[in-house]
Parts: sequence; C-alpha cells; structure tokens
Amino acid sequence: MHPAQSFRVEDEAQLLAQLAERPFMTLAAAPDGRPRVAHAPVVARRLETGLVLDFHLSRGNTLTPFLAAGFRAVLVSLGAEAYVSPDWYESADQVPTWNYVTVEAEGPVAAMDDDGLVALLDDLSAQEEARLAPKPPWTRHKMTPGRFEGMTRAIIGARLAVERLEGTFKLSQNKNEADRAGVRAGLGAHPMARLIP
Repeated sequence: MHPAQSFRVEDEAQLLAQLAERPFMTLAAAPDGRPRVAHAPVVARRLETGLVLDFHLSRGNTLTPFLAAGFRAVLVSLGAEAYVSPDWYESADQVPTWNYVTVEAEGPVAAMDDDGLVALLDDLSAQEEARLAPKPPWTRHKMTPGRFEGMTRAIIGARLAVERLEGTFKLSQNKNEADRAGVRAGLGAHPMARLIP
C-alpha cells in the first residue's frame, strides 16, 4: 500500500464495491520462500467467521501444491489507473506521477472441498453473467451431463480468510483544486478523470 495516509482507504463498503467492480485479482504468496503469483476471478462472501474471498486455480498452477497445507497470501485488485503529466498542473515544478485505485486483501489461504468449488463456480458465473443482462444468464445446467464435473477435475477451489483489507485510491488528493482540475482536463474521457475529487 502507498505510505501516504491521504491515499489510504479503509472503508470496507468502498473497498468491497471496488472488488465487485474489478473481481479479477492477483494472488501473491511465497509458501516455500520463493515468490509466486497467480491470477483468478474472486467472489467476496460475508460468513459468520468474517469476510472471505473465494477463487479457483488450475491444478497445474505453481501455488496449487501448497493449498493442502495452506499458506498466507495477498490478493490484489487493480482498478483504474493513468499516467499524470506535470504539464497538466497549474503549479510549477511538478514531476510525472501515476494515479490508481487498488485493493489488497491479506490472510491465510486454504483449499475448498468439491462442494465448495461447485458453489463457487455457480456463484462466480451468476456474478459475472449479471453484468451481461439482459442476456439470459448461462448456468452449468446448459452443459452436457457429466461435462461440468469432468472439467472441474482440472481446477481446485480456494478461500482467503481476510485479516487485512485496505486500499490505495491515489487520485491527486495531495494537489490543490486547480491542479486537480488540470489533471481531470488532461485525462479527458479516461475513466480515471471522473474519480478525481
């Protein structure tokens, strides 16, 4: 996370909204001392025990062999991002920078059982198919009997129990209004422009 407090976001509702908008996350862990990275779509769930992020990995993924024993990891969701030119500021003597939105979730990761994996895949499909409305949603029941079960043998479900959830929303908050207006104008139609306060 960025060290500047002005960019830090700890409001859970705002962070979960960002995860809902950008659920494809990067998983980073070093279960055997060697850094490893995987990428996966995530479903956020609120359980009695707390917030969890469920995802699946290919059985051939370099992190999969470590799931049986479990490991600590960080999941990162990168949202909108954009280069900011110093030419856009009204103030003189500025340097280039980058504005971005990111959310980090840290905690222990463990494997799911087969029923958990099926529930995850159903929920993940429903989550993403809802974005395609008014298209009728796809479900696994449209598949040839046995095909879905056969395909699930190639993946494994996993759950990260969230112990830390925080975000960096670096949106030129450290600049004065004139400079922020210049960044918005410079970005034009870029999605980041509408996020700058």
